[in-house]
Amino acid sequence: MAMDAGSDENMRLKRIFEADRSALPPDGGNEFNRLIFATSPYLLQHADNPVDWYEWGDEAFERARTEDRPVFLSIGYATCHWCHVMAHESFGDPEVAAVLNRDFVAIKVDREERPDIDETYMRVAQLMNGSGGWPLNVCLTSEREPFFVATYIPKHSRGGMPGVVEILGRIADVWETRRELIRGNCDAILDSLRRLSAAAPGEIPGEEPLHGARRLLAAMFDGAHGGFGQSPKFPMPLNISFLLRYSRRFGDSGAIAMAVTTLEAIRCGGIFDQIGFGIHRYSVDNRWQIPHFEKMLYDQALVALAAVEAFQCTGRGFLLEMAEEICDFVLRELAAPWGGFYSALDADSEGEEGRYYVWTPAQVRSIVGQLEGELCCRFFNVSEGGNFEGANVLSAPVSPDDFARREGVTVAGLLEKIERWQKLLLAEREGRVRPFRDEKIVTSWNGLMIAALARLYSAGGGKRFIVAAEAALARINRDLRIPGGRLLRSIHRGEGRVAAFLEDYAALLTGVLALYEATLEKRYLDEACSLARDMLRLFSGDGPGLHDTGNDADTVLLRGRQAYDGVIPSGNGLAAAGLVRLGRIVDDEQFTKSGEEIVRAFIAGAGSQPTAHLQTLMALDLLLRPVVEVIIAGGGKGELHAMLSEIGRRFVPGLVLKKEPAGIDGMTASVCAAGACRPRVASPGELGRLLDGIIAEIFPASAAGEYREG
Repeated sequence: MAMDAGSDENMRLKRIFEADRSALPPDGGNEFNRLIFATSPYLLQHADNPVDWYEWGDEAFERARTEDRPVFLSIGYATCHWCHVMAHESFGDPEVAAVLNRDFVAIKVDREERPDIDETYMRVAQLMNGSGGWPLNVCLTSEREPFFVATYIPKHSRGGMPGVVEILGRIADVWETRRELIRGNCDAILDSLRRLSAAAPGEIPGEEPLHGARRLLAAMFDGAHGGFGQSPKFPMPLNISFLLRYSRRFGDSGAIAMAVTTLEAIRCGGIFDQIGFGIHRYSVDNRWQIPHFEKMLYDQALVALAAVEAFQCTGRGFLLEMAEEICDFVLRELAAPWGGFYSALDADSEGEEGRYYVWTPAQVRSIVGQLEGELCCRFFNVSEGGNFEGANVLSAPVSPDDFARREGVTVAGLLEKIERWQKLLLAEREGRVRPFRDEKIVTSWNGLMIAALARLYSAGGGKRFIVAAEAALARINRDLRIPGGRLLRSIHRGEGRVAAFLEDYAALLTGVLALYEATLEKRYLDEACSLARDMLRLFSGDGPGLHDTGNDADTVLLRGRQAYDGVIPSGNGLAAAGLVRLGRIVDDEQFTKSGEEIVRAFIAGAGSQPTAHLQTLMALDLLLRPVVEVIIAGGGKGELHAMLSEIGRRFVPGLVLKKEPAGIDGMTASVCAAGACRPRVASPGELGRLLDGIIAEIFPASAAGEYREG
């Protein structure tokens, strides 16, 4: 039955995606609704619902105003499991559709295409319910003012939870008979949103906010299993990146231990795809064993970045290998043919969550052989009873060294076997019905992935990573810019309509700066300056901090400014760090000052809720940190790469890299730090020793050395 369901679903999506839109009327005709003309994969997934969906826009709200109806807004994304569940139970159901079409104007929004809409109403959900999630269902007035919000709603009442038909009926009744209650709700919510959107600028403080974040992260840390908090457990790579910087600044062995322990636990757990690599969205348990199976591009980028930085801090090859595995997954599964990266892989296939990824012992033995199959099952923790609905999510709870010792085999021999098992199982798995791939290319997520690939290359990763990073940037500049240079948020099938947001500009700036640092090519520095100028022009406004939306874009309710980190770092936090770094590289005081002003705008919130503002605190750390300036003069590409690789293997927050023309002595490097410039050196080895000496001089003796290999 699952196979039939999966085949039917694939055929349904194929029919939608390949429909001849030029032959359809504006309302989609008999087979489709208006979403058939959308560019978002998520909206297209709902294009054959019986619900009379609209995209977000004036047409829908004008109809609501004219017909005096409330708006039913549903927000989700293409690889969201519970969005699929509600779509199949309710939005594809004629009974539910009849109620929505009679009493409401229904709007569907892709949160990844329109983060401004999602952010606005997710704040409402947190204000009204104390939490949020997707699908996010909101009832609005025709003025876009919210008065009801809920996440997943079953079609019929169960377990004390009212069903969607019942809820919609109640809302329609209140709309007709007690409109004053709705008006009161709207006013109270808008007042709260205005207060939340008001920044309270302060002076650049000392180090106390950094200590406050460290204390809270320690309180959240799971000492038994790694990670922060209990189930469900997310990778939270910003926590790791912050702790690595804290450790380097203060010589804190506990901070680096939390970071490295978490990465090790993730790599060995079921949240990490043990044969195809890459990170699943989160673990439903507190031991990283059973994941929620979707794979998001931004998770790959941020965890890979954290793993590279942990390698730079510790020298542990295991961490560099982890970053390489994640990035190789992205290159294999998410790379678009003409450059850039797709957004995500679904959790579901053949109508079941996780079906693509799980194994039975019999399947493993049939693929790798009877004798080796037993060993493979023991290594990847595959049992007859299973750990997920009668099958097994693979994990590697015992290190290869310990496992080899326990089994009486050599480590080298075991590693060869593991690599062979992975290839055999992956080849078999690729013959299964694959999860849906969201082929939307999002600017901000690609910016973060470019940064991860460039940093990995700098730290010793292969050339394929820098090639992919450069191709992604070229794709963005070719296909995600409109005439005049304005960035788009995303494209799908070559189409994009939504202007990019602050997070897109700031994340792309982060990626372009990483490309510059990996190559020292002037074109990337020029592009970073252009991005920074456009970002400041488009997103500055009255008051402190940058707006989340451009001054040329529509406003949902309020033109917000926020520095809370979500699933990706906040746009303001990324912008602050990027502007400070860029200003120091090009000696532009205005860029540096702009970055400092962003930190000032949000430092009060960061001080009171530090773990919600870690990207802003990393920008603060950058402002407070001693600058280490490395100037490389002359040299060919090979010599330059050797010098940059020596730098890239070290963790030096506050590093400023510059390039000068060749001098009379050929290729040289000089380092300036702590008020003094050292004599020039002419070889990568000399540069490495010089950097190590400076790190030891300007940072406290760190217990990170206890983790360093060799």
